[in-house]
Amino acid sequence: MPNITVYSTDPCSFCSRAKELLTRRGYAYDEINLSKDPAGRAELVDKTGMFSFPQIVINGEVLGGFRELVQADMSGRLEELAQAA
Repeated sequence: MPNITVYSTDPCSFCSRAKELLTRRGYAYDEINLSKDPAGRAELVDKTGMFSFPQIVINGEVLGGFRELVQADMSGRLEELAQAA
């Protein structure tokens, strides 16, 4: 089972859509909501280099945001990353 983490904030329509896509595909994920955690946001930027939300990490590899998740899903890469666990 893959280790998927979705870093999110509120409100965030792309965060909701990313979580819906993962759920539809049958992938469980942990959500870390950083809407009220400025220190956590700063740590995430240091880790990923991105300021936007959501940020999706699969098995320790930064996938990116919602757009990258959709691209990975359409290309089959999401399934490959999930199976690499």
